Amino acid sequence: MEILKPEQLKEKFNDPWVAPYEKILTMVDGDKVEIVEYHPCISGSHWLLNQYRNNSELIDSAYRDGNKHVYSCHVGCAPLDLKASFNAAGIDEIVIDGDEVKVTHAGLAGAGVGAGMCRGMGEGVKYVELEKIGGGSKPGKATVVTPKLEKVVIGIDDTDTKEEGATWTMAHNVGMELKSEGFEYIDHIIVQLYPHNPHKTQNCVSIALTFAVESERKEELINKLVEILKRDSLSDKTAIAILEGLDIPEKLREYSIATKSGMMTVEKAEEVAKELNIPLIAVTGEQGKVGALAALGLYNDVEEAVKVYDKK
Repeated sequence: MEILKPEQLKEKFNDPWVAPYEKILTMVDGDKVEIVEYHPCISGSHWLLNQYRNNSELIDSAYRDGNKHVYSCHVGCAPLDLKASFNAAGIDEIVIDGDEVKVTHAGLAGAGVGAGMCRGMGEGVKYVELEKIGGGSKPGKATVVTPKLEKVVIGIDDTDTKEEGATWTMAHNVGMELKSEGFEYIDHIIVQLYPHNPHKTQNCVSIALTFAVESERKEELINKLVEILKRDSLSDKTAIAILEGLDIPEKLREYSIATKSGMMTVEKAEEVAKELNIPLIAVTGEQGKVGALAALGLYNDVEEAVKVYDKK
């Protein structure tokens, strides 16, 4: 077995049949692990997602968004029985070792090349334990080692007024500013809320921003986000809600659906948040708490998030 850092892999395998991944992030919550990979291809990468989802016992669910693959997994060891075309690639083992996550990939032919060499060149990778190179008709196998991160989802609402502004754009710009300061900004989800809400500015949506962050930097992330919103928000009703970890409580999802289909009070939002131990922060005011909390319950279900419930 050979241990190589990304720059060493690039020097050793400077070949036209190796396509480096853009980035790999790994978030942990107990024995649950979420892997986010930015593949070098776009739609062509769906073949790989299908193989991984169907062949890996350690993967509980997976989806693709452009070239971004998201695998919801659990710690364990489940060796693959590789078979060309049918069982061509997947994850053999997932181990959490201190502040590192070690994910062992295996695959045949081109999928074997992707297992270690392509992944190992991606941003976010510390090093790769390269067992078999793969390529041609040969199997490949490697353990990709990344830092252990945690997921933080921040719901944001009420940053605009009836005269100016847009919450979805301001939220994205907040995410981009935090990215420029070294935080991993993963996603931006627009959640449609109750369209007949008299408090709305116009379209009545709130936003969920997703970050992968080192445990010791979570407080810094939240404080900086609040600072930016206080600086840039146009509204005196801006609030945020904060969800940590990889699970969405069922009661939170129910609250979000209810906030899409009817009126919700600040008091009810505070009651649900307190029961679920979800911090609600009034940045410039209280009203935004309703939508900020609702954004959290649907951040991982984009189809449901955008639905309009037209009930008066």
